[in-house]
Amino acid sequence: MSDRELYCDVCEGVAPFEAPPCVDGHGTDCPELVCTGCGAAVVIATFAFSVTRLADRRRRQPTRRHAA
Repeated sequence: MSDRELYCDVCEGVAPFEAPPCVDGHGTDCPELVCTGCGAAVVIATFAFSVTRLADRRRRQPTRRHAA
């Protein structure tokens, strides 16, 4: 089990969180964490995306059509 310190809404402060034994095969990188103080569970979501692709989408302007 791995330990991390995160803010717990139930405990209203920073508390150690640990990853329970993961049945999905994530090991220590399991996104599920449990507060050791109160037992509240959280899921850490990670997203992999291309920063350049995101920037390209933001810069594109809609094509303006002109009347003939």
